[in-house]
Amino acid sequence: MPMAFCQTPIIKTVNGPVSGIKKGEVSIFKGIPFATPPVGDLRWKAPQPVTNWTDVRKCENFSASPMQGKPVPFMMWTEEFIAPPEPLSEDCLYLNVWTSAKTANEKLPVFVWIYGGGFVSGSAACAIYDGEEFARRGIVFVSINYRVGAFGFLAHPELTKESGGQASGNYAFLDQLAALQWIKKNITAFGGDPNNVTIAGQSAGSFSINALVASPLGKGLFHKAIAQSGGLLGTSRARRLKDAEKSGVNFVEKAKAGSINKLRSASAEEIQQFASTMPWGSFSPVLDGYVLPENLLTHFQEGKHNDVPLLTGWVTGDATLNGNANLPPAKFKEESIKKYGSRSDEFLKLFPADSNKQAKASQLKLGLCDFAALPSHLWARYNKSDAYLYQFGFVPTDKPNFPNHGAFHTSEVPYALHTLHLWNRPWEARDREMERVMSEYWMNFIRTGNPNGVGLNAWKPYKADGVVQVLEDKISAAPILKRELAFLEASLNKK
Repeated sequence: MPMAFCQTPIIKTVNGPVSGIKKGEVSIFKGIPFATPPVGDLRWKAPQPVTNWTDVRKCENFSASPMQGKPVPFMMWTEEFIAPPEPLSEDCLYLNVWTSAKTANEKLPVFVWIYGGGFVSGSAACAIYDGEEFARRGIVFVSINYRVGAFGFLAHPELTKESGGQASGNYAFLDQLAALQWIKKNITAFGGDPNNVTIAGQSAGSFSINALVASPLGKGLFHKAIAQSGGLLGTSRARRLKDAEKSGVNFVEKAKAGSINKLRSASAEEIQQFASTMPWGSFSPVLDGYVLPENLLTHFQEGKHNDVPLLTGWVTGDATLNGNANLPPAKFKEESIKKYGSRSDEFLKLFPADSNKQAKASQLKLGLCDFAALPSHLWARYNKSDAYLYQFGFVPTDKPNFPNHGAFHTSEVPYALHTLHLWNRPWEARDREMERVMSEYWMNFIRTGNPNGVGLNAWKPYKADGVVQVLEDKISAAPILKRELAFLEASLNKK
């Protein structure tokens, strides 16, 4: 029998009253504004406070997703993993809340989900990011939108000057911080505890979690962090402000706008079209000295980050995301010698390349380290609070007539968020068991900062022994990439 829907009780936020829908015991509020629409003169500015309202605002549907290229399924990512094809809009700064609280006095733990999408796509409205199951288990689930691509990361000297010299280019992170500030002020009304907030994300969402933990502006806005597949530490994915501004100048010239103000008069569709012609990486995090410190690794080494309990890790399929894995053995060795010099012999023992097959395997292993394993390792190394690391190698059950992509990037998300029922595949008992175990680990961590619980394999904090929790058909604990990560870390410290 289909679930009956009815209107939720009216919740009074600091900006005005809202209502949503009720699904069984769960109240769902979609499309609550946390900032003024960043359009017109507010394009490429920090998010501004919401204009208050007095009438009850119906929050029953997702807002528009952020402006981006047309979302279409590709490779292994079916429609459940991507933004709905429409609507897309600059007017996207809204969040969604799922809660089973019956009163404002319950102080339930709060979970804030930040989507991935390479910082150029994504949406809180993706099917697999649904918060109902977590809410049923006593967690207030919040998902948020933020600006992406040129709208979220354009840096330019004019924009830096406009900001009073603070910086430009990290509007996406400022959006996320504005959402967290809204949560701090309002989540009590939804039965949540503003002093027990866990931020979490995957891929670009994981990079975002790393950025929020690094940012001085994030202090006091969250108390635990979950970062799935990716980070900024030890990588070159964040740009220095001067480099980002130079890229922004090129963008304005390419658009034949002449100035930022003139570019603000262009339509969102025109901006998106201009952005699509720019090189990959033109719109990415900026080491501006304001939102992000200018040297991330030193910042963490000196303990200046927002030190909170951490759960982080990677999927074995993350290895395919980082550059070219098809260099022949001779070329791979040549580049290794060029990069590591006198240490290249040691490097090639860890990443051998004596045959085409061996060279490809080493490049994939190096890609996995660079994209996710090294950032997770470094973060855990310099975190005083406990850090729990995992490797997800579980292969989802095949869908008939669908290529088997193995444990691919993002495949762990529906297991962790308990949303397999929203992914169209013929699930078996093994999938349901992984969903149960993984989501229990996640929910335990959200509640207490420790993933362990009754009926679960023990999960120890990450130490010098390099042991991580291996999430496969048989869950175990094992040292993963210990020597490789130690070598790569030492290489960073020698620079």
